[in-house]
Formats: sequence, structure tokens, C-alpha cells
Amino acid sequence: MDATTAPVDWLVSPGLTPYPAALEAMQARAAAIGAGEAREQIWLVEHPPLYTAGTSADPAELLTGDRFPVFRAGRGGRYTYHGPGQRVGYVMINLGERGRDVRRFVHQLEGWLIDTLGDFGVSARRAEGRVGIWVDDREGREAKIGAIGVRVTRWVTFHGFAINIDPDLSHFGGIVPCGIAEYPVTSLADLGKTMEMQDFDRALHARLDMFLDALPQGCNRA
Repeated sequence: MDATTAPVDWLVSPGLTPYPAALEAMQARAAAIGAGEAREQIWLVEHPPLYTAGTSADPAELLTGDRFPVFRAGRGGRYTYHGPGQRVGYVMINLGERGRDVRRFVHQLEGWLIDTLGDFGVSARRAEGRVGIWVDDREGREAKIGAIGVRVTRWVTFHGFAINIDPDLSHFGGIVPCGIAEYPVTSLADLGKTMEMQDFDRALHARLDMFLDALPQGCNRA
């Protein structure tokens, strides 16, 4: 699938993208999609170390507020960490042309990530009552390898997901990740899966059509 036949725009930004710039660009693109002035987009980035606060963030769950910058994200959920070695995907999809079913969208987004992790021999899954992507770590404990936080405005989605490829896991210690203190956070590297970020991106891209096809109706071709 090349750029001329892709159903959505696929963008991978090199280096570390400042969070405020990403938030501004994502909001502008989502508005343009909703206005019929731009195509849908999947945007992959890495950020410098930072914490984001979702609309349900509890200040008590920010354990070391002076460690990294903290940004209000405007998405659902609580506190999350972003940093080098973590693949962040901003998913801007027009649900107005894809069935207007937010629950289904989130379910299919989870499935896309679970299937991609499976391509690397990682048995990932959903967990009843807990948002995110879950695996068993090397000690047999249930651990979180991916976070999902989505916002929908005028039926256009934005924000998206974060998958831990090889971040510094100690950086998660400054927050209660997503408000869940009982379970550890893990990564592909921590599970013994060594890879470059581009390896994960290629596997994710290879399953893009399956993710989109699972959403009803056609895509936005403005």
C-alpha cells in the first residue's frame, strides 16, 4: 500500500516532537477533517519525557510533579507518560462517515494494536474494566504495555494510543499510570523483544487496512 492508494494519510515524524506542537497540529487536522478539507490521518511520533493529564486526572496521582513537564491533554482518561522509546499514534478518523460508533472504534483500535503485538510473538489482550493493552511480563504478572486515550469532536477522533517499545520504565514512577496502581508497566524490550521503532511501525502499517475495514462505511476522501 503506497501513499497514492492509502485510504488515510500515514505520517511518521522523525526525532522528538514537542507535545504542545503535536496537540495544536492534531486539533487543526481534526477540525479540517470534520470540515471536509483534509483526509483522515494516522500520525506516529515520539515525545520528549512528559506527563499528560486527561479529563479525569486526579492530582493525587501525580507523584512527582516537578520531574517532567505536565500538559493538559483534553483526552479522556487520567495521567499518562510519554517519552523516547514509546510509539505514540494520533488517530484522526471521521466517524461521521464510519458509523458514529465510538465504542466500536475503540474496540477496533485495541484489536489493531493487539494483532500487531502478536506479530512479534507477544500475547496481548484487553482486560475487563481496565482501559489499555495488557500482557504477562517475564515474572508472570499482568502488566500494561499500551495506553489508549481518545477524544471525539464532531465525530472526528483524535489523540489515540501509546505502545511501549523501549522507554525508560522508571519514568512511569512519577505518576499512577491511568489511575491503576496495582499493576506494573512493561515494554517490548522488557519482554525480551528487541527491535527498532521502524520495525513496529511497519507491522502496524501492514495491518492498517484490517483496522479500517473493521469500521463501517467508506472513508473520508475530501
